Amino acid sequence: QVQLVESGGGLVQAGGSLRLSCAASGLTFSNYNMGWFRQAPGKEREFVAAINWSGDWSSYVDSVKGRFTIARDNAKNTLYLQMNSLKPDDTAVYYCAATRLTLVARPSAPFFNYWGQGTQVTVSS
Repeated sequence: QVQLVESGGGLVQAGGSLRLSCAASGLTFSNYNMGWFRQAPGKEREFVAAINWSGDWSSYVDSVKGRFTIARDNAKNTLYLQMNSLKPDDTAVYYCAATRLTLVARPSAPFFNYWGQGTQVTVSS
């Protein structure tokens, strides 16, 4: 049974930082390309960042470039999202996701097979 479990969300002031983690089990983590998505109330789920299986390729939505960094540790079966210079517009539930498909620059949600339950990130102004 595949499980993706996010952690690290919380309440932070604008300009602050958070690091999200996604612990994977039930799959061969190093065989999967991974992504982070977010969903704010009343909005569609939005692509944030993706990383390939080896960690040597990544992509970001324009709004987080230079502020967020996606990374993975295949030895620990864990995906990360370092979020710096947070803004109130970053407030959302953040989800990690896994896919065996070859990544494209801006993958949409249906591209991914497995999803975590999400972790809330709230940025106050």
